[in-house]
Amino acid sequence: MIFHKNIYTFFLILSISFFIACNTQKKKQTIKSNNTTNVEADTKAPKGMVWVKAKSFLMGAKEGDKYAMMREKPAHEVYVDGFYIDEHEVSNKQFAAFVKATNYITVAEKPINWDEIKKDLPAGTPKPVDSILQPGSLIFNKNAGKIVSMNNYQQWWTWKIGANWKQPEGPGSSIEGKDNYPVVHVAYADALAYCKWSNRRLPTEAEWESAAQGNRRSLTFVWGNNPADLNANANTWQGQFPTKNISEDGFEYISPIKSYPANTIGIYDMAGNVWEITSDLFNVNYYKSLNPNKVLNNPTGAETSYSPTNPYQLEHVMKGGSFLCHESYCASFRISARMGMEPSSSSDHIGFRTVATKKMLEEK
Repeated sequence: MIFHKNIYTFFLILSISFFIACNTQKKKQTIKSNNTTNVEADTKAPKGMVWVKAKSFLMGAKEGDKYAMMREKPAHEVYVDGFYIDEHEVSNKQFAAFVKATNYITVAEKPINWDEIKKDLPAGTPKPVDSILQPGSLIFNKNAGKIVSMNNYQQWWTWKIGANWKQPEGPGSSIEGKDNYPVVHVAYADALAYCKWSNRRLPTEAEWESAAQGNRRSLTFVWGNNPADLNANANTWQGQFPTKNISEDGFEYISPIKSYPANTIGIYDMAGNVWEITSDLFNVNYYKSLNPNKVLNNPTGAETSYSPTNPYQLEHVMKGGSFLCHESYCASFRISARMGMEPSSSSDHIGFRTVATKKMLEEK
């Protein structure tokens, strides 16, 4: 995601945001197999969570999906143990409780130390002016004008100093009255910290897709296979992206949690509204490396991260799309859609939800 007008500034700010994050971001979240017997009859989900039954399903691009990208192919069979998942994305209210209990400071709020950053930049890189070396986050430019190229993301992204989870649009904005909105401007480390506090973890990509499928196994969308039902089921962009949003779905930008129908097992907002962070590393070649004749058992994703558009940075998979998704741009409101996110990147359209296993709850 490019948020400045020249490559040098983009590289510099990206480096700044990357190195202010904690070292744990450089590793995959450790995931252990549930090793459960998956007895469903007496499975009672914790408050605010939904039980996802163990099942095999088809992961990746579905046949006939005209929006599918190469990184989603080929589709492959996976088996995932049963687990609990949040029925909606972590809300401002929930995240505020975590911050109050722990005095946690998010990546977007942390001071920037140039002496540390320059150690990992090319020798002789000049120090930018102090006005740039300020904590902040990415926000969507609501005043984007004429778009020359859809590949030039800088036209609709702005690096906003002072933007964070409490001030989602920058200084002067707030989340007052928005307890039931998804928390945004959270980085991977922030999500992990919340998980540790709540005795949860981030879902793997396979778990996320299993939950999105509900009680089905090969849907293209969380509501079924009919793209015409999009506006009734997800908060996405209608009109001309990114200059005109006609809000046919009822919301111009981010919406409160549970504003749209749940899927077949009672999970909300897995399409649109905000992207959701997973624990898997993002590698555009991962699916191509798999044996299509073998059913994967509780996969945890690629061993290494790789994206040709961002070859030097570690990235994690994010799923579900956001309020900015439009068929002309990313069409990421599909279950199989996947994009990469740098560990310390944050924005006003990225959030997360958590999962837990029976074993995790028993050990609490």
